[in-house]
Amino acid sequence: MRKKLAIALMSIAILAGCSNGTATEESAGNETTTVQGSTASYTESAANAATDLTMADLAEFDDEDTNADWSADGATTISLNGSGATISGSGATEADGSVTITAAGTYILSGTLEDGQIVVEAGKEDLVRLVLNGVDLTDADNAPIYVKSADKTVITLAAGTTNTVTDGSEYVLEADADEPSAAIFSKDDLSINGSGSLTVNANYNDGITSKDDLLIASGTITVTAADDGIVGRDLLAVQEASITIEAVGDGMKSTNDEDADKGVVAIASGTFTINAGADGIQAETTLLIDGGTFDVTTGGGSANAEVKTEQGPGGMGMGQGFGGGQGGQGFTGERPEGTTGEPPEGMGERPDGQTMPQGTDGQAMSEAATDTADSQDAGTDESTSAKSLKAGVNLIVNDGTITIDSKDDAIHSNGSATVNGGEITIKAGDDAAHADGTLTIAGGKLDIQSSYEGLEGTAIVVSGGEIDVTASDDGVNASGTDPLLTISGGYLTVNASGDGLDSNGSIAMTGGTVIVNGPTNDGNGPLDYDGTFELSGGVLIAAGSSGMAQSTSDDSSQASIIMTFSAAQEAGTLVHLEDSQGNTIATFAPAKSYSSIVISSPDLKQGESYTLYSGGTSGGTATDGLYADGTYSGGTKVVEFTLESVATWINESGVTTANSGFGMGGGMGGGMGGGGRGDRQQADQSQQTEQQTAQ
Repeated sequence: MRKKLAIALMSIAILAGCSNGTATEESAGNETTTVQGSTASYTESAANAATDLTMADLAEFDDEDTNADWSADGATTISLNGSGATISGSGATEADGSVTITAAGTYILSGTLEDGQIVVEAGKEDLVRLVLNGVDLTDADNAPIYVKSADKTVITLAAGTTNTVTDGSEYVLEADADEPSAAIFSKDDLSINGSGSLTVNANYNDGITSKDDLLIASGTITVTAADDGIVGRDLLAVQEASITIEAVGDGMKSTNDEDADKGVVAIASGTFTINAGADGIQAETTLLIDGGTFDVTTGGGSANAEVKTEQGPGGMGMGQGFGGGQGGQGFTGERPEGTTGEPPEGMGERPDGQTMPQGTDGQAMSEAATDTADSQDAGTDESTSAKSLKAGVNLIVNDGTITIDSKDDAIHSNGSATVNGGEITIKAGDDAAHADGTLTIAGGKLDIQSSYEGLEGTAIVVSGGEIDVTASDDGVNASGTDPLLTISGGYLTVNASGDGLDSNGSIAMTGGTVIVNGPTNDGNGPLDYDGTFELSGGVLIAAGSSGMAQSTSDDSSQASIIMTFSAAQEAGTLVHLEDSQGNTIATFAPAKSYSSIVISSPDLKQGESYTLYSGGTSGGTATDGLYADGTYSGGTKVVEFTLESVATWINESGVTTANSGFGMGGGMGGGMGGGGRGDRQQADQSQQTEQQTAQ
């Protein structure tokens, strides 16, 4: 198991460092797509080495971890009487109100200890079982349960019993000692099982801590902690338990940041209600969720997040053309034949002479700063992080019902993050799902009800699942080094105030369904990419503003059209596209006002004629604004045209040229000269005017 995990982590590191600099091939399902002119280097086979982990690969529950049966025969009974204890059997002694256990065996505890400890100080090969058979343990200045030494200590919560452990707000420790640091504290392996309940009131620091492995097989556990709730240094593994945590710091965590195969949190099943001031569930290396029901709130929830706005001059997206944008000055909007993606000499310079990086704009620069802060987060004080599910290297969700209300990112990995299944509902103050490396959505259902950005990663792979994104900025954002967005399957809907689909590199789509309700301001676009958007399969509908509108790339193998309207259309106004035989290609009702729409379907054929209508009604059934079946009627014919190229631009007059501003790859309307800065300022002013009018 350790070897497989180590190999997986190594694969992530290799993946993060790959770059071929020219063209790439991405495996999407059984297909391979070559993306020209991109420096991205994602390969699905490499990612799979890190995404196919299950509970069995990370944690093993032995018989002593899960077996909650016990008998008084041959056991030592410890009857607590307030100030001391009566002991029947061997292996334990009482002195000064505390009980010390020095040998392997089963110890049955009952009664109340008003100010004292249960100390386990057995041999390094000894297995010690503590049966909590209705106890109330309190220690005013130390850990009520303190395992100093043993091979493993198992705490069994006797059926039908209620057990309480409470410490004080200050500990009296030996000179230069920093432990114990939790109400239940173990220096060696610790396991908890049984069908009884355990309440931990941790007034000093953490609730339950093991400096080695902590395995929770069953039981009903409630922890209130002055800092972290439940901590396993090397491994925290849970199955079948019911856990409720109220923590000022992190809810559940692992802390070993020195060993690549440790610092793991693995959850097979159970019920978890976590309200944490900092991170909800955090692993230094791998966080795995195989199943369970989760309700996680961090930092007071998304309503408590800082308000974020786009920053920077903007308008310098590099793509297939250099465009001044609407109102731009000094640029033709077309790239001279044979030129590369580099801007003309002298363009894009700041007043201080510093050259802005190729393919960036003010938004990207702001995102880069945010990404840097995220990647540095693992080593900072936890008060700066209030993420719900967080991993230092690899995060995998295979199944489960997960509800998140997060002040910061909901799902976050400093390496890779993968959702293979489950039902996840998210309200996030920052990103709904973020990975510094590869973010993969292969299955499951993600309902992102609110976020700053929906999906963010260097490489984003959508190969399955149902994803519904609502974002106050970008819906899907591939950024960082060698960014690439790959869509090969699944069903993705985006409602974004910023860019709908955004890649600072390229986009490749080979299958699936994507519906974008993009921005209403011209400072962003439904689609935004700096390299290419090669489309060879699937259904794409993307509506929104037109100031920075882009279509797919000319070297796509599946055709698309982009319609730009001379005036904004009201939200809900149908767009209907049909072929010359009257067959429906698409009928769509955008959720917001729009002045451009991209439609791509396998039914579009280059060289054939089509008619686009506006308004009217459909007798079909709408899902996310896209109508299936039914008869369309009552609309106004806007334009009839022939699909001349694989990416055809049209307006009310017919086929037209690509957007001479920010279209066709974003253009370069920017730097501090020309139209880019002015366009962004104008868009920002327009957006502010819209907001003031709405208010």
